Amino acid sequence: MTSPRATREELERRLATYVGAAAGPPEVGRDPVDGALVRQWCDALDDRNPAYLDEDAARASTHGGLVAPPAMLQAWVLPGISMSRAAADPENRQRELHALFDAQGYTGVVATNCEQAYDRYLRPGDRVTGHTVIESISGEKATGLGSGYFIDTRTTFRDQHGGQVGWMTFRVLKFKPAAPPAAARERAAPPKPRRLRPALGHDNAWWWDGLRCGELLIQRCKSCGQLRHPPRPMCGACQSTQWDTLASGGRGSVYSFVVMHHPQVPGYEYPLVVVLVDLDEGTRLISNLVGVAPGDVHIGMRVEARIEDVDPELALPLFRRETSAGG
Repeated sequence: MTSPRATREELERRLATYVGAAAGPPEVGRDPVDGALVRQWCDALDDRNPAYLDEDAARASTHGGLVAPPAMLQAWVLPGISMSRAAADPENRQRELHALFDAQGYTGVVATNCEQAYDRYLRPGDRVTGHTVIESISGEKATGLGSGYFIDTRTTFRDQHGGQVGWMTFRVLKFKPAAPPAAARERAAPPKPRRLRPALGHDNAWWWDGLRCGELLIQRCKSCGQLRHPPRPMCGACQSTQWDTLASGGRGSVYSFVVMHHPQVPGYEYPLVVVLVDLDEGTRLISNLVGVAPGDVHIGMRVEARIEDVDPELALPLFRRETSAGG
């Protein structure tokens, strides 16, 4: 049950009671500053500073030993999965504040600013605690996202001895999402899902380029004449890396097929008939069979491929029943 809507004056009087209050209990780091987490952080950011990673180099530096990257300051107190239980914590004034905004229609939230300062480097074995206070709440502001309030919190980080090691201010905007005009709502309609895109590389991009030019190409070994598909850099028969291409007429017969009903991947129409076709040139190709009822497909059916645009950016060879055959 939501609380009744308050006037702006009533709301702002209630908001004022939160300013200066602790956002919740102190955030106590569950583990001490640790080299393993530092390595993971450095790997993620590609930070090779030896003061963080090389014990010998760090010992010889001005630090006299390993230190943690300052920007990791908040990482040492993040509670992980326990955050999902914090919403029910009666001492969590920050979540209570956000719930108050939600009840008044300010359901949108976006982070707008973060600032940190560091008093000293943290070292392996340090234990960090964060103390967060709701520092300020602005008056109502008109923004591009909608009217709302800026909430500033300030977290002071302390070590196991109570000494301050750094601080962080964090600002979010709680806003009433502005309703877009009708034309914008129409433009915002989700686009029609597209088929999965091919993974293009040096060894196969030429084949997709051929489709865009209206050609169904087959790779052919220059040494032994073996045809192969899908494209690959070496002949499986003689191991030659020399090759050229042969333009296929796209005709062949169904060697095997499957009719897919589930799972239904967005971008495809179901039931989806997937066929493995023996091309007349002497190799096989997998694609879709269209224009034929799934119950009418059979092994040996004569088919022919047409290169068709399945969306504005993708052309595929789709098979249909061969026009010169009765099926």
